[in-house]
Amino acid sequence: MAAFEILLLLVAFCVALAWLAQRLGIPLAVPLVLGGMALAFVPGLPVIGLNPELALALFLPPLLQASAYRTDWVGFRSNLRPILLLAVGAVFFSAAAVALVARLMVPDLPWWAAVALGAIVAPPDAVAAASVLRRFNLPRRLVIVLEGESLINDASSLVLYRFAVAAVATVSVSYAHGALQFVGAASGGALVGWGVGRAAMWVFARVDDTMLDITVSLLAGFVAYLVAERLHASGVLAAVACGLVLGRQQHAEFTARTRLDLGAVWNFTEFLLASLVFMLIGLQLRGIVARLTDYNPARLAGLAVAVALTLIASRFVWVFASTWLARRLPSSAASDGLPRWSHAAVLSWAGMRGVVSLAAALALPAGFPGRDIIVFLAFCSIFATLVVQGTTLGWVVRRLGVAEPEAGIAPSTAQARAEIATAARDAVKSQLDIQETPVHAGAAAQLVGEYEVRAERASVAGQDLESKSGELDAQYQLRLLAIEAAREKLAQQTDEIDVETHRTLGEELDLEEQQIRRALGQA
Repeated sequence: MAAFEILLLLVAFCVALAWLAQRLGIPLAVPLVLGGMALAFVPGLPVIGLNPELALALFLPPLLQASAYRTDWVGFRSNLRPILLLAVGAVFFSAAAVALVARLMVPDLPWWAAVALGAIVAPPDAVAAASVLRRFNLPRRLVIVLEGESLINDASSLVLYRFAVAAVATVSVSYAHGALQFVGAASGGALVGWGVGRAAMWVFARVDDTMLDITVSLLAGFVAYLVAERLHASGVLAAVACGLVLGRQQHAEFTARTRLDLGAVWNFTEFLLASLVFMLIGLQLRGIVARLTDYNPARLAGLAVAVALTLIASRFVWVFASTWLARRLPSSAASDGLPRWSHAAVLSWAGMRGVVSLAAALALPAGFPGRDIIVFLAFCSIFATLVVQGTTLGWVVRRLGVAEPEAGIAPSTAQARAEIATAARDAVKSQLDIQETPVHAGAAAQLVGEYEVRAERASVAGQDLESKSGELDAQYQLRLLAIEAAREKLAQQTDEIDVETHRTLGEELDLEEQQIRRALGQA
């Protein structure tokens, strides 16, 4: 019972810290980590351990699946080159830089143990990146690259990590075997995730129940991750691939009710898991410090600062070197476009670390050389990148002028709305000639007129975009005013109509309001 009560208190504390983060305008991860660190030293509070295997299996699949579910696949595919340069190239480069510095400063640390440390802290975290990026109106391509990197870099870092851990216990190392293992783990994980995603879609096509659909969607990511891990493939890429399949196929098999309810369930799941992840990171501080009593505090501080600075600087070196090279290669410029230096700076500064790094550090075998110092340095790297980079990323974005102004309604969005309304109009119009009764024919004619108005309202062809955007914004605001008046009238009729009717009318108003706020970019 005590464990359950502690869990409830942690969730309540997460809610309070989330509210504080909103009030202060800082990333959610920062107060959660700091709050967990403060709780770690509260007298009488039991030590809350973090089982690394359980942490990865519990937190990673749903969080990665949810991020992949929302991923712009077309944008991901068109930006695959810069994504892979970061997700693979930057990870290996940062790992090598950290390993070199750690080996120089701790001569007793074996080389492969230093490489393991580099692999642990190299990958930026998907959860941490999402918690910061959603607060800024960054260029779409920049967001796609950062989110795409955070989705697949864990796979490359974990393969390097496992190779380094195995190399510590062996006399000779086969680099060819390591490369083959990397390719096999990546391709195997992607195939497993794709297969589980397709199997889930098969279930959705045959189950007409929203609750069961949502449950299957939650289970799919876990199944993909666990099956891939059992097959010694990448569970991370399996969860990502599964999320991509579900996101791409959602309009083919999900019902409208499932899509609406699924969003609410996943938002709650993401908040709860992400909050607990960062809180648990902070709570590990007491146990980490307790194992380092034999080390000189000044030396520990120097090591932590050196590793954190190396981690941050290595990402800058890799990103700016890649950007410079892209400007020198015509083929790269033609396919990817010329990246701006300000975008490269934001990419470099957006490398926050999180739960994967800590879980990998805690998963080191008990007798692993330098285990305690590696865990400590991993925690310090997470803390430094989350607190320092996370809190200053907004300033960097504003200082460099990277954030884009609110552009109103994009022409592509307006065109898509117009085409959708036109398709709906044509479908109804086709029924005009085959209706058997004047009533049906009249209803079809009325709907045709309604859809023509929608298509005309959405189209921006031949019109001034700024004035059209202002006109639509004014219409949306008036519709919100009308919905609020309707909701107040409905509230006055609570005792006059039955509960089911009251709930149905309320849901209709809620759906209409949600549709408008989403069009305004407020949801």
